Amino acid sequence: MNHQDIPELIITLQNADLELREKLISEGKLGEGYNSEMEALHNHNADKLNEIINIIGFPTVEKVGNEAAYAAWLVIQHSIVKPEFMKKCAQLLEIEVRNKKADFRNLAYLKDRIATFENQPQLYGTQFDWDENGELSPNHFDDVEKVNQRRKSIGLNTLEEQKEIIRAQAKKENHSPPKDRILRKKEMEDWKKSTGWIK
Repeated sequence: MNHQDIPELIITLQNADLELREKLISEGKLGEGYNSEMEALHNHNADKLNEIINIIGFPTVEKVGNEAAYAAWLVIQHSIVKPEFMKKCAQLLEIEVRNKKADFRNLAYLKDRIATFENQPQLYGTQFDWDENGELSPNHFDDVEKVNQRRKSIGLNTLEEQKEIIRAQAKKENHSPPKDRILRKKEMEDWKKSTGWIK
């Protein structure tokens, strides 16, 4: 793998992800569980990015530029069937954040996603799901004031403001709550077990 080609390769992975997402939205298929085509692409992207990380380390702005660094983060966020890869990336990203080579907000989103999949409270309230009222609300967290303090400390808006943004985006993309929320919750828990997020 030629090092000069790495940024472009990472951006290509992201673009394939975004293009498939747009296609599924236009076909009304995005909200119907984890689409098998999307899952296959996410796994492929994670494997390719893992190869890159094994060569250059975590893809920071310094190493690959702004666009590719963001693309890498997006690929990691979507590698949800690969718990070990996501956790490995979180550890590497944490080191880069400590060394002031990466954005703490990206780490916050990644750690929250991992916490949510492991049925732990998230710290920054970045991960949302459908609630019993058919509205998108933050997944489990400890305390709203603490969450808002943490969000403010890394330059994020309040949880209340973010809720409005997330709900408006879902409306724009024609997302709707699951017909059977209890069944979906059970399917999610089964999926977390099958992928190794929980025992």
